[in-house]
Amino acid sequence: MPQYSRSICWFRRDLRLHDHAALYRALKESAAVHCVFVFDADILDKLEDRQDRRVEFIWHCLHELNEKLQQQGSTLHVLHGKPHLVIPQLARELGAEAVFCNRDYEPDAVARDAAVAEALGDIEFHQFKDQVIFEQSEILTGTGKPYGVFTPYKNAWLKKLDDFYLRAYPVEEYLASLARCEALPLPALGSFGFEAGALNVQAMPPGESGAEALFDDFLQRIGLYREARDYPAVKGVSYLSTHLRFGTISIRRLVSTAYRIGGAGAETWLSELIWREFYQMLLHHHPHLAQGRAYKPQFDAIAFPNDAEKFAAWCEARTGYPLIDAAMRQLNQTGYMHNRLRMVVASFLVKDLHIDWRWGERYFARHLLDFDLASNNGGWQWAASTGCDAQPWFRIFNPVTQSEKFDAQGKFIRRYLPELVNCTDKWIHAPWLMPAAEQQRCNIAVGRDYPAPIVDHALARIKTLALYKEVER
Repeated sequence: MPQYSRSICWFRRDLRLHDHAALYRALKESAAVHCVFVFDADILDKLEDRQDRRVEFIWHCLHELNEKLQQQGSTLHVLHGKPHLVIPQLARELGAEAVFCNRDYEPDAVARDAAVAEALGDIEFHQFKDQVIFEQSEILTGTGKPYGVFTPYKNAWLKKLDDFYLRAYPVEEYLASLARCEALPLPALGSFGFEAGALNVQAMPPGESGAEALFDDFLQRIGLYREARDYPAVKGVSYLSTHLRFGTISIRRLVSTAYRIGGAGAETWLSELIWREFYQMLLHHHPHLAQGRAYKPQFDAIAFPNDAEKFAAWCEARTGYPLIDAAMRQLNQTGYMHNRLRMVVASFLVKDLHIDWRWGERYFARHLLDFDLASNNGGWQWAASTGCDAQPWFRIFNPVTQSEKFDAQGKFIRRYLPELVNCTDKWIHAPWLMPAAEQQRCNIAVGRDYPAPIVDHALARIKTLALYKEVER
């Protein structure tokens, strides 16, 4: 006999039916399970853009999820409001005896879930591990402390990995326990105050079906991942970060596939998945990271000049450095930025323009479709040399040599900076060095058609070293 006659499965960062820990447990332990998603007013009210791509992506994922539930004779309850109010209200309306969900590790989410659990009163609240292979304190040093360096963490992670942690939850065997109820339509985005149109669903197909299509495509290329992943003009990465962020594909599926395939490409990709969990672990053990604090506290004292005009030029892709500007246009136009370019533009903002890394972190948080607090913070602190196992502060990316190395033929630059399309490969990485005759031949006038550099990299490097040395004393 099921433990509960009726329960709720609350979907959050896990918008799928396949291999879903909380849904599996809810179905197995309940006679009837109602599925619910909440458009969280506490989150939506803080979003500046009414055409936020993430909200639109979620809406499309929910549409597919609702269709799949309706095929099983059930439906998805989509609510809008504060979770600690609307979840208990729905639970009481449905006569639910328990609420099941998967754990979220961000500090605000932890506080939200504590408030929901309290508001539920005598209705039970159950949480499960789902979005990571190893969570919280499952991977610790021999002295029981969290790791502070990635490689030892990765080695311990791989040593602990076995089939037990990779096995899928067989949700399909228990779908008969979904609550049979009248199909509910998905509320329009406008009812939450948002508009559609910013998301390119062809470039980033939503839902489980979108994740499957991207994963199938990547599996044809995974063997080349190690060599191809650093080149933004090449189709070298998986493009699954958004689907991982919203849980439209199971992390167990991805890890077990990479682990089974083996080889340099799959092993390198698996390492990137482990970095994701490393940053999740750090955020759990160091929640102050979510409050704008540096992992290494001495670097909170850096006196960044924070020139607002230079920051605006970085945001608006008019720094005069083509690779930087092309990367920022990619972000602004699509909500995506290639990982190599994330490192380069972050380093440029902090160590060439001398802008506080938190400014860039907030800009990415606003614009990235795949925004994840732990990974975004970890990446920015890595580039700024303030974080855990970060790039040493005296190692500073040269934006021109990075461009020459990773976009040698300027294909990526030309894609996003059409004003430089006639520029030859020789000059496209540093067009300000073009002789006047060459500019005339290419019909490109630096300062008119494309801006001159807003900073001299060599001089900026000297200033960066001085800023960091000051706090290292």
